[in-house]
Amino acid sequence: MPNKTKKDKAPVKSTGGGKTNKDASETNDESGRKHAGNTPPPTQLTKIKYPGQQQPLIKKERRQNSSRFNISKNRELQKLPLLKDATPAEREDLFVQKLRQCSVLFDFISDPLSDLKWKEVKRAALNEMLDYLSHQRGVVTDAIYPEAVGMFSINMFRTLPPSSNPNGAEFDPEEDEPTLEAAWPHLQLVYEFFLRFLESPEFQPTPAKKYIDQKFVLQLLDLFDSEDPRERDFLKTILHRIYGKFLGLRAYIRKHINNIFYRFIFETEHHNGVAELLEILGSIINGFALPLKEEHKVFLLKVLLPLHKVKSLSVYHPQLAYCVVQFLEKDPSLTEKVIMGLLKFWPKTHSPKEVMFLNELEEILDVIEPSEFVKVQEALFKQLAKCVSSPHFQVAERALYYWNNEYIMSLINDNAQAILPIMFPALYKNSKAHWNKTIHGLIYNALKLFMEMNQKLFDECTQQYKHEKQKEKAVLKDREVAWNKVNDLAKSNSMVSKNAVLLHTTGFTTVNVT
Repeated sequence: MPNKTKKDKAPVKSTGGGKTNKDASETNDESGRKHAGNTPPPTQLTKIKYPGQQQPLIKKERRQNSSRFNISKNRELQKLPLLKDATPAEREDLFVQKLRQCSVLFDFISDPLSDLKWKEVKRAALNEMLDYLSHQRGVVTDAIYPEAVGMFSINMFRTLPPSSNPNGAEFDPEEDEPTLEAAWPHLQLVYEFFLRFLESPEFQPTPAKKYIDQKFVLQLLDLFDSEDPRERDFLKTILHRIYGKFLGLRAYIRKHINNIFYRFIFETEHHNGVAELLEILGSIINGFALPLKEEHKVFLLKVLLPLHKVKSLSVYHPQLAYCVVQFLEKDPSLTEKVIMGLLKFWPKTHSPKEVMFLNELEEILDVIEPSEFVKVQEALFKQLAKCVSSPHFQVAERALYYWNNEYIMSLINDNAQAILPIMFPALYKNSKAHWNKTIHGLIYNALKLFMEMNQKLFDECTQQYKHEKQKEKAVLKDREVAWNKVNDLAKSNSMVSKNAVLLHTTGFTTVNVT
C-alpha cells in the first residue's frame, strides 16, 4: 500500500506586530474563526420533545426556576420619549435614562402577573436601545460605558437557583428537559444589548476596561453554571468577545477557567457550562503562538486529560476532543504524553465512553507525525486489540473502522513488523469466536489488508499463532493428566484414610475406658 500524506493542517496565523502586552504573543482569538471547518464543535442545544400519539396525552410541566434577584422597590416605570423623536443633543441623556430605567428588576417567579405594565415598559426600552445601537452612529460615548456595564451587571449578576441535578448525573440533551430561567424575557434582551454593545464598531477597550475588569469577568464566569442553555450560549459569545478585545484580561480568564475545571474534576463533578467553556478554549488554543508556553502545556496535561475521567464526559466530549487535537497540531511533540494519558484513563466497564475514546483517538491519529506514532504504537495497538475482542459489538466495530482510514493504514503499513504480531491473535480468534456477524466481516477485511500488506509476515504470524495454540493445548492436557493422577491417588488412598481414622477413634475410646 503506498504511503498517504498526513491530512493537511490549517495554517497557523502569526501574531500581528506592534502588540506590547504580555499576551500579545497569542493571536487574536477571532482569527481562529476564520479557518473554514476549523472551529470548535458547537454545544448541543436541547431538543424539546413532545409525547407520541400512543402515549397518554399528559401535559408535561415545563421545568422553570428563577435566580435570586434583588427585586427593586420602586418598580413604577414612566414611559420615556422615543430616541428617534429626541434632538441629537438630547439623545445621549435620554439613552442614559433608558439604561437606568432598565436596571429596575421585576419578579417573574412568585407572582409572574405582577407589574405587567412596567415590565412591558422595560421590554420596549430594551428593544428600542437594541435597534438604536444597531442602526445609529455616535451612540457609544464615554458616558455610555459605565451605564451600559452597570445595567448589565445589575440584571445578570445574581445568585443562581439550586441545581435540579445536584448529584451531577449525566444530562442528556436529547431526552432531558432543561431548567429554564423564569426571568428570560428580560434577560435575553439584556444579553442581546450587551453583545451588540461589545461588537459595535464604536466600542473602545481603553475606556471600557475601567468597568469590564477582573471582578466583572469573575462574576461572568460564575454564570456559566446556569442550567438554562440559552443563557450559556450568550455567555459563551460574550466571554469570547471580551477575551478578544481585552488583552490584559486574557491570562486572568484562562486562570479562572482552569480553576473551574479543577473544581469540576476533583471536587464536584458537576458544572453546567463545561462544554461552552471548552468551546471558547478551542478558539483560544487555535490562536496560540509557537512555541507553546509552559502554562499551556500544563493546561493540556493537567486539565484537559483528566477531564476524560469524569462520568458526564458525553456532555462535552466533542469540544474536549477538538481542544486536544488543536494542541497536537500546534506541537506534535506532545502526542506521546497525550496518547499515554488517554490510555491511562481508558474506561474499563463503560462501553459508550469507550466508543468516545476511540473516536477521539482516531482524530489524534489523523494528525499524528510518523515519528511520534512509532513511540506509542505498541501500547496503542495492545489497547486496540482489547477493543477488537470486546463483547460489546459497538466497541469492536468502532475499533475495526480504523482499517478504513487511509492515513492510519499507511502508518500501519510502515510499521507492520511491530503491529501485526500484536493485532493478529485478537483478529484471528474473533474472526470465528465473536457473536456478531458484522464484526466477522470487518475482521476479515482487516486480515485481508494485513495479508496484502506483507504476505510473508502474515504467514509467520499465522504459524506463530497456531504454535502458541498447540502449546496452550499441551499445557491444558498436562494439567488435566496431573489432576487425574491426583484424583486416582485420592481414590486409592481412601481406604487407608478410613482405617487410620477408625484406629485413631478406637485408640481414643480405649484410653477413655481404662
